[in-house]
Amino acid sequence: MRYVSTRGRSPSVGFVDAVLAGLAPDGGLYVPQAWPVFTHNEIANFAGRPYAQVAAVVLGAFAGDEVAPADMLAMCEEAYATFRHPAVVPLTQIGPNAFIAELFHGPSLAFKDVAMQILARLYDHILQRQGRTQTILCATSGDTGGAAVEAFRGRKSVRVMALFPEGRISEVQRRFMTAAVEDNIACVAVAGDFDDCQAIVKDAFRDDDLRQAVDLSGVNSINFARIAAQAVYYFTTAVALGAPHRPVSFCVPSGNFGDAFAGYVAKTMGLPISRIVVATNSNDILARAFSTGRYERGAGVATISPAMDIQSASNFERLFFEATGRDAAATEAAFNNFAQSGGLDVPPAALQMMQASFQGLSTSEDDTRATIAGMLAVTGQLIDPHTAVAVAALPRTSAPGPIVVLSTAHPAKFPEDVAAATGRTPALPAGVADLAARPERFDRAPADAADIKARLRAFAGV
Repeated sequence: MRYVSTRGRSPSVGFVDAVLAGLAPDGGLYVPQAWPVFTHNEIANFAGRPYAQVAAVVLGAFAGDEVAPADMLAMCEEAYATFRHPAVVPLTQIGPNAFIAELFHGPSLAFKDVAMQILARLYDHILQRQGRTQTILCATSGDTGGAAVEAFRGRKSVRVMALFPEGRISEVQRRFMTAAVEDNIACVAVAGDFDDCQAIVKDAFRDDDLRQAVDLSGVNSINFARIAAQAVYYFTTAVALGAPHRPVSFCVPSGNFGDAFAGYVAKTMGLPISRIVVATNSNDILARAFSTGRYERGAGVATISPAMDIQSASNFERLFFEATGRDAAATEAAFNNFAQSGGLDVPPAALQMMQASFQGLSTSEDDTRATIAGMLAVTGQLIDPHTAVAVAALPRTSAPGPIVVLSTAHPAKFPEDVAAATGRTPALPAGVADLAARPERFDRAPADAADIKARLRAFAGV
């Protein structure tokens, strides 16, 4: 299995190199040179199998012969043993032909754990064999950083620096990062928004001297292994609802578009998905793009679903590349223009291809709050604000049933907002109930790439 850059100016690499690099040297994102495809019978055979076994098969299709199947299975079994629910991603029904897939039973109570727990074990497996220590720089709009810290804390082959926008994530989200005491973890509160943090990460990856000096890698959803790992729960969820014998739709609260793009990956691999509804909050760049073909950055708005407060969705580049027939030159030109002007136009044929799989819908703050309250009243279930954005979109979708909402975070990660909407404060699960009492450790920095890169060098000791 080989991987190519969406911008076409980097040589193809194998799975291991794509994982460790994160971002391609030309600034593009890695995608498989050819997509692996499962047969109808292979997908049907996922039914009733433990989550870790399905994950090993799906990830193995992307790893090829670079990771032995027995090693992949052992890593998956270890990774998903960290989840609080034996099903890993259980399903609950919330209405006629409507379901929620609970992705928040991992160590940091967010869907990012599903990918990050296996990614940490892949890094260990690869780096220990190579005798390397890498430095991971990640930007987080709330959950990626906590999941990365939980997955990599204390690991000898990796050090992690997590950047988060100060004052724009919940206290619980912040503490999942800043309560870590291990020396291989550094957390930095950036005076800006998530897009500022993400721009700093991309700037660092473009600095060849820095990349080599600290052996830089990334675990944001720019890393294709994250996308591959997230595709797994599309398979397990859809099969539980009758796939591949009938198609299933998904409604995905989305900011950086990695979770929704993972659904496209599963569909490309043969899973019959009717429609992927991309649900956004007021930061609606994706909803506007799928409706109009104009992908244009707006003014960032702080909302009660902060992990989605994004006006530059990294993984949209991967979809653009696929939708334009893998035209690397057009992709590079479009996203260079986006970086300079804040906008790009999706070619009509590419937009038509996108709209065949995706629908974009935005949800207001008032509707988000009302949906949190309504879900409790109707089903007795508390949901977090991100999940509520997607649930609120359900009545407006054109997707045929059954439809699954991806519930991306435990409501206890946003206790104030859930309590404000319902009058009930969600409790943290056992094991992390003392999180608020743990001391925090983090630095503050301006939204300045040079400043962060200097900190990164010092952290890596170079």
